[in-house]
Amino acid sequence: MKDGATRDGYGEALLELGANPDVVVLDSGVSDSSRTQKFGKAFPDRFFNMGIAEADMVCTAAGLATTGKIPFATTFACFLLGRSMDQILVSVAYSNTNVKLAGTHAGMAVGEDGPSAQMIVDLAYTRAIPNMLVLQPADWEEARQATIALTKHTGPAYLRLGRPKVKGLYDSSYKFEIGKASTLEQGKDVVIFATGILVQESLKAIEELKKENISPTLINISTIKPLDVDFIASQAQKHGAVITAEDHNQFGGLGDAVADALMQKGVLVPMKKVAVRDQFAETGTAAELFEKYGLSANHVARTVKEVLQQKKK
Repeated sequence: MKDGATRDGYGEALLELGANPDVVVLDSGVSDSSRTQKFGKAFPDRFFNMGIAEADMVCTAAGLATTGKIPFATTFACFLLGRSMDQILVSVAYSNTNVKLAGTHAGMAVGEDGPSAQMIVDLAYTRAIPNMLVLQPADWEEARQATIALTKHTGPAYLRLGRPKVKGLYDSSYKFEIGKASTLEQGKDVVIFATGILVQESLKAIEELKKENISPTLINISTIKPLDVDFIASQAQKHGAVITAEDHNQFGGLGDAVADALMQKGVLVPMKKVAVRDQFAETGTAAELFEKYGLSANHVARTVKEVLQQKKK
């Protein structure tokens, strides 16, 4: 298992994918931070630094896709979604072009970059776009495998990546599969559906909850769309209580996706969300912001206890 940011796993995967002459990478002037720089140095004829022109980058990627290329258009999530929505909707999604959008530095975990860079609504944006696949890996290895998997998927996709270094959860024996969830901890009292960096916080919470004889199951939801609906519904029914955990606003993200899935399957169990509480933050470390805005392991543990109280009633 390798520790590292999911953006680092993405950069490593791009380097591996360079062996495929159809893979091209575009970046809007942040290649060092987004980790596309390695690909650019190894394959300069297939790397395009578009500068601070995100909309142009997305349209160029769409054009390259129509020629049979597999373009990865990369920048910070706040710029990719904030400045290019029209181009994403029309040139990528509506046109159903084979463009892979990679948004790095997502969520409140970007911390010190400040509230204008803390993209907390991107899952809501991309989940609502027809034809769009939405992935969020939980560690370096899963990010590497998810990136490679995208080259085998034909159609628009959004890959949500983080800035912070995180603990390795998977080794090379793990087999990532688009549309499938992964069980990281098996318990019996409550099921936690987590995504991205909140998988890490949930694991910390579980260690504390075990000391109080509370036994949660933790499931990593790395494909936000299409969701692993049948598996999620079966786990919710089995445990009788659910919480979701994500570094995203409480509206439109994983929590709403899981709630929709349970409604679709007619599963009625107590459920609570750990998510940003519909507010902007300020500049600070990820740990400080997670504690203040309800995303830390402490908040995950507290929410588990609250939903278990509802389960007892």
